[in-house]
Amino acid sequence: MSRWDTSNIPDQSGRTFIVTGANSGLGAAAVRALAGAGAQVILACRNMAKGERVAAEIGPRAQVRKLDLADLASVREFADSVDKADVLINNAGVMAVPQGRTADGFEMQVGTNHLGHFALTGLLLDKISDRVVTVSSGAHRTGKIDLEDLNWEHRKYQRWPAYGQAKLANLMFANELHRRLTAAGSPKISVAAHPGYASTELQSHTESILDTIMKYGNRLLAQSAEMGALPELFAATDNVEPGAYYGPDGWLGMHGYPARSSSSAASKDEEVASGLWELSEKLTGVTFSIGN
Repeated sequence: MSRWDTSNIPDQSGRTFIVTGANSGLGAAAVRALAGAGAQVILACRNMAKGERVAAEIGPRAQVRKLDLADLASVREFADSVDKADVLINNAGVMAVPQGRTADGFEMQVGTNHLGHFALTGLLLDKISDRVVTVSSGAHRTGKIDLEDLNWEHRKYQRWPAYGQAKLANLMFANELHRRLTAAGSPKISVAAHPGYASTELQSHTESILDTIMKYGNRLLAQSAEMGALPELFAATDNVEPGAYYGPDGWLGMHGYPARSSSSAASKDEEVASGLWELSEKLTGVTFSIGN
């Protein structure tokens, strides 16, 4: 594919998309583009005020609903509010934050980025007619899944390895969901995407000197949120390969237009992916109904 952008999004009239973290950054760019193509969009946001501002820009095709991925009670409440949708985009995330715990005691990064989305997808899957898109990151290559200590209860917390683990978990979840949907003969598909290096608010919550460093990095090196959102938009709307992984086509996958992306050997480890799935079910209390 060459230079696929929002002008290439097929007509989405009559379709409904749920996008997590749609109050800013990649998620806001995605819902604007989807609504511009005729879709109804549900902005699933922790920050309702910011979400309402984005929805006001879009108009009647947009609605905002509360979702805090760091709280399984909020995830369940949101899922209960949804009757049906065509596509779920698991876009929201936190990066390199100080050590913290979710409402359910999970390490904040794996709890928000992976376990929250795992639970949300499981609770919504019967209501999703077409596909699930999960946003990972090039940082998955630095990650290692520790099934004995997923939540950093026994290791000394390190923010970047924790982020790498969380983003690897996102990609492994997308891959495992694809395998399980395929095995069950389901017409639904699972696809993964990553934004490359995009300028968003993700880089401003480390509560350290890194916030300042990454602020300048965004200005000098990053592509726009609108460009960074293209891979997930392509994965969500175009004729994609089920189970594939899409990202920018430029240097080191940092910039450019959507294309197939490579991933680490660890992301393809089916035994670990199965173990992560089982552990995620145990931790969240959410099991998947797959087969229709």
